[in-house]
Amino acid sequence: MRRCGVLMPVSGLPSRFGIGGFSKEAYDFVDFLAASGQALWQILPLGPTGYGDSPYQSFSTFAGSPYYISLDALIEEGLLNEEECSSVDFGNDTKKVDYEKIYHTRFQLLRKAYERADIKKDSEYKVFVEENKQWLKDYAMYMAVKDSLEGVSWIEWDEDIRLRKPKAMAEYEKKLADDIAFYSYQQYLFSKQWMALKEYANKKGISIVGDIPIYVAFDSADTWANPELFQLDKENVPVAVAGCPPDAFSATGQLWGNPLYQWDYHEETGFAWWIRRLSHCFRIYDIVRIDHFRGFDEYWAVPYGDETAENGAWKKGPGYKLFEIMKKTLGNRAVIAEDLGFLTPSVLKLVKKTGYPGMKVLQFAFDSSGESDYLPHNYTNNCVVYTGTHDNDTVNGWIPSMSRKDLAFAKKYLNVRRTSDLCETLIRTALGSVADTAVIPMQDYLGLGGEARVNTPSTLGGNWEWRMEHDACTEKLSLHMLELAQIYGRAAHTDAEKKKK
Repeated sequence: MRRCGVLMPVSGLPSRFGIGGFSKEAYDFVDFLAASGQALWQILPLGPTGYGDSPYQSFSTFAGSPYYISLDALIEEGLLNEEECSSVDFGNDTKKVDYEKIYHTRFQLLRKAYERADIKKDSEYKVFVEENKQWLKDYAMYMAVKDSLEGVSWIEWDEDIRLRKPKAMAEYEKKLADDIAFYSYQQYLFSKQWMALKEYANKKGISIVGDIPIYVAFDSADTWANPELFQLDKENVPVAVAGCPPDAFSATGQLWGNPLYQWDYHEETGFAWWIRRLSHCFRIYDIVRIDHFRGFDEYWAVPYGDETAENGAWKKGPGYKLFEIMKKTLGNRAVIAEDLGFLTPSVLKLVKKTGYPGMKVLQFAFDSSGESDYLPHNYTNNCVVYTGTHDNDTVNGWIPSMSRKDLAFAKKYLNVRRTSDLCETLIRTALGSVADTAVIPMQDYLGLGGEARVNTPSTLGGNWEWRMEHDACTEKLSLHMLELAQIYGRAAHTDAEKKKK
């Protein structure tokens, strides 16, 4: 089945409160996608972010970011009032998220809502807490303790609470009971609002493509509460951490710093934690994109304390065993394998065995040698094609960085004379390819330049900030997207059909 969709981070949606979220603008965006013949809305991980604001370094793999909770909805429910929300300084740049301002203001407003909510009498809240007890209590306690210790990483906490000794756990739980309940309440609001938005999207014929990072952050509730899952020593300090080796893009490799999995333990437990994690993802998303799929075949282990990734070594991952158990336990679920980068025969074999579609990125295709696997004539049906991902520049930002040879080859391949036509032609090339699924970043449909880039890998600061303008999703653009979807046999039969008639 041919289909198409848009890559658009929730944080990048327009909003009067500084960052995109689950407010009316999100519902408007779903309406826009449906009217434009799209079938998919791909987002980035929804977890609470810490230092660096990256959704790929979250305080929890199960929790959702409180920043996305709609303040408008809380005003409607009478838990906040208009003046309280509109008088707060969230930053005044409509094109950028000011995370520092949001961090210093959003929790104060959510605290007011929590204090007025009388959650002890809320039966829905009680059900939510019970249904999510396997992760919620640890996450809420972790955040409450972290706040009480001025935000330092759990590795710097006093030994008794760092190692979760029963007496210390009981003392902190009693002392921080109200803060723990506040963090649980945030997750209840997040879940309620997100599931309502997802249901709305599904009814409009839009499936949500979620994103699951292979690794969890070291400074996270997951690592603190479940040290046995990771390669840690007796003091819960990592033995080795994640990264990737030196390559053409980085002479010293990339040092991500995430804890590595104790795969033998995971296998002994029938991958119980992974099954819980994936089950949670399949509940909140329709399709799951698994980031860094290569890491399940082999992973790059860097000795803890090294300042670069140069001295790492390849270690064997769980391979197909995890996916075999996942399929038996959860059934055949929709997955996209992020299989970008240098792929060994064993990785290609694993992707093929799972049957999951891999990814093709057109920005990686135009090496003047003409031998790239990302050139559309090399595609099979079972793949997802993108003009670029959240880690790429926008197409219009990328073009000026191309070498003269690569640019000349791209123009020849695409039969384009004017460089200014390349963005539109690449979108058409993706949609016209044999790939079953085509996903275009919203910035490329809008023709934006490098100022709209979401992330530059291996850099800190200035990432994850881009926001779309309020008036960006015009009817003219919607009709254009619909026409392209129809021309290339990808139009979803939803609101787009009504528009056509």
